[in-house]
Amino acid sequence: MSSISSQDKPTAQDKENAAIHTLEAHTWDKGFERKTMAKVDRRLLIILGAIYAISLIDRTNVSVARVAGMAKDLKLTVGQRYSIITCVFFPPYIVFELPSNILLRKIGARNHLSAIVVLWGAVMLGMGFVTNWHQLAACRVLLGLLESGFFPGCVFLISCWYTRYETQKRMAVFYLTSMVISGFSNILGYGISKLGGQHGIAAWRWVFIVFGAATAGLGFLSFALIVDFPDKATFLTPDQTKMVQERIELDRGDSAPDHLTFSSFIRHSADYKLWIFGLCFGFSTMPAYAFSYFLPVILTGGGYSNELSLILSAPPYVLAAIHTFAIAYGADKLRKRALFIAVNAIVCTVGLIIMGWGGKIGVRYFGSFLAIAGCQANVPSVITYSANNVRNHSKRAVSSAIVIGMGGVGGMFASLVYRQVDYPRYLPGLGATIGCQGAILLMLAGLSFAFSRANAFADRNGTGIEGSTTFRYTL
Repeated sequence: MSSISSQDKPTAQDKENAAIHTLEAHTWDKGFERKTMAKVDRRLLIILGAIYAISLIDRTNVSVARVAGMAKDLKLTVGQRYSIITCVFFPPYIVFELPSNILLRKIGARNHLSAIVVLWGAVMLGMGFVTNWHQLAACRVLLGLLESGFFPGCVFLISCWYTRYETQKRMAVFYLTSMVISGFSNILGYGISKLGGQHGIAAWRWVFIVFGAATAGLGFLSFALIVDFPDKATFLTPDQTKMVQERIELDRGDSAPDHLTFSSFIRHSADYKLWIFGLCFGFSTMPAYAFSYFLPVILTGGGYSNELSLILSAPPYVLAAIHTFAIAYGADKLRKRALFIAVNAIVCTVGLIIMGWGGKIGVRYFGSFLAIAGCQANVPSVITYSANNVRNHSKRAVSSAIVIGMGGVGGMFASLVYRQVDYPRYLPGLGATIGCQGAILLMLAGLSFAFSRANAFADRNGTGIEGSTTFRYTL
């Protein structure tokens, strides 16, 4: 079982702080290295980010469809129907993440990820033809099952390509690509809704039909574009592949994949750190999902028209994109994770307070800029924090499934605490979200203390952490 205090038999070792020092001292041709990693960035990050943007749009465009008339046609204002519609996505999304990560390694990233994109596009297309809210709920369950494999699969794949202190900028680029595109989805959805009445099809149905067709089309295209793990890469030369694998080996010693067995799954799952990372991630995604589902609704309740509410939902994501990359750059530069996650949680908290109790709707709208910037920046920040502090492929697969799965729990929590009865200000939901940010700060303090002690103990005694005598936790 992995633990902070010990995992391996003690091994005498010079007090080397981390394998990263060896990595920096290695003398590859720097131009060759930069060219290779830039090629990896282009092939890996942009296409995955674009597809994940579609994923975010597909799972959250029920808010656009609701404003465009779906709530009236399907009677979603009765009881908690809208909350149920948003919530049912998450149980299958959580349950099927780990099985999907196992399949990812077995059948390859390109085949697995592309296939599920095509399938969830077909489901999204079908949502444009439902006739009652029960059918819509069933489609949302299928959507959750299919999307369960994409985000954790992307996190797993990206973390296997880069060294620990390159990872957050790459995660940020991946996430920023998706965030910026999806941030303007409400405006795009508003434009699509203007098709309402064409061919006798309601505006909200066009939202699902157009997005579903686009998703399926991108899925077919991704068969030719998505890359696989470093040991299976075909777009690099043999020398480039060797260099990528050597960098990973020098950084953390896990360039070669290991197989996930039942016993290793139990051992990895028993590591409490993974669950704390997961809780931090869930408490970060909770406001991110809440704003995706409810910001247009909150703005409409504040007096803005349906059209203006959809348009005003986009600008906060521009600030969030700038803030997210600035945080990622600083975190990689200083090689610190918890500090920057704490800053994001505080920024989010300030924004939430302004949103809930800022008085005029214009002031409360300003609060959404801060709240969205803080919570969105913490998505790649927490993912990188967890990825930096585990070793070997099997544990990375379990870790990404647990962490992203808890993110799904955060989405479910958002669906439940932002209740229809609290419309239009949703104060109980905002209060619960503030509590989540406070919990993140407490967990960061505990992990930082435990990691510092473990690193100091390993330096004094030459013992191993995570199966390596040179590996140290990233604070």
